[in-house]
Amino acid sequence: MKKMLPDLATLALTATFSIAHAQHKDAETKEDIQRHRAMAAAHEAAAKCLESGKKEDVCMKDLQASCKGLAVGKYCGMKHAH
Repeated sequence: MKKMLPDLATLALTATFSIAHAQHKDAETKEDIQRHRAMAAAHEAAAKCLESGKKEDVCMKDLQASCKGLAVGKYCGMKHAH
């Protein structure tokens, strides 16, 4: 019985840490989802800007402003060839 008590304590701690880790991971996943949606919205706005006939530099400036703090790089996490 004495050996079993530390094993139960270890099991309980492991379960607690596993649950906490899963919740933390879920929160990070939700944040990632929100960032991806925000980046997608910024890129959609850039596409509409270009469709409206505005110059590319104007649309890219708007894109950069929309993405500030959201993604890496000045192209909001995406860059394509021209």
